[in-house]
Amino acid sequence: MSTDALPKQVVVVVNVHSRRGQKAFEDSCSKLKAAGVEVLAEHAVDDPDEMRPIVREAIANKAPMIIIGGGDGSLSTVVDDFLGHDTVFAVLPLGTANSFARTLGLPLDLDGAIDVIAHGRKKRIDLGSIDGDYFANAAAMGMSPLIAESVPSKLKRYLGMLGYLIWAIRVAFKFRPFRLHVYEGDRVHRMWATEARIANGSFHGGVELVENAELTSGRIVVQAVTGRSLWGLAWSWFATLFKLRGREQTVSEFHAPELRIVARPPQKISIDGELLAETPVVVRVARAAILVAAPRPEQMADSTQAS
Repeated sequence: MSTDALPKQVVVVVNVHSRRGQKAFEDSCSKLKAAGVEVLAEHAVDDPDEMRPIVREAIANKAPMIIIGGGDGSLSTVVDDFLGHDTVFAVLPLGTANSFARTLGLPLDLDGAIDVIAHGRKKRIDLGSIDGDYFANAAAMGMSPLIAESVPSKLKRYLGMLGYLIWAIRVAFKFRPFRLHVYEGDRVHRMWATEARIANGSFHGGVELVENAELTSGRIVVQAVTGRSLWGLAWSWFATLFKLRGREQTVSEFHAPELRIVARPPQKISIDGELLAETPVVVRVARAAILVAAPRPEQMADSTQAS
């Protein structure tokens, strides 16, 4: 057995209220057993708030690997508890955007994700931190939190990314640009912005928005869409989505182990899709913080695949 081989004993915790959670829970345990993985315990969770006590107990009992099934919000809820432990954090991508799974290069289908859990490798990655709240992939202020705060759950559940797009058009009329100050040591960068992303990983909202963010870089990235125009924000998204030349000119980026962010007026921050903070904040990287189940090169998914 190779030194980076994943454990063959797992605890499964699935948020059955995630977009594909109920059906996936019914299939995942049987597929894991067929792949030679021993399921020590399985938990279908109706209330996402119940996930963390289950995960904490499993870690306290030295579970070799815990599989979390759900969207980015479910993953972010429990990721803090893996710090300082050798329990491997594994993912069944069952949400709408699945940004963290995309950042890891995981297949977004159940069979592909199970194959990574059964035959992938251990990988140590960084986490992001906002005022001590750890997150796996990305946070944002601006349009994204406005959408996250108000999007109807049924629209998100049944239409997925299309539902987000429809709602984004609706809430755009309520949005206003903001003044953003990014403090990097003794330097301060001041600008108008329509959105700012705090990135540990490259994907946000299911789109590769912060190409220079890496899970093993030891640096956090703050990327601001500069200017005061929503048309400019729309163009930045469009140019990034289709990887057009000059897309870098629509944003300003700052890379450091630690940055302080101030906004006027204060801005709410969505962390992996959940509203959990508000400026001013200090953002940091936690270097090599947790072990994850990652794909081997031959298992790497095409990052453009649909969820």
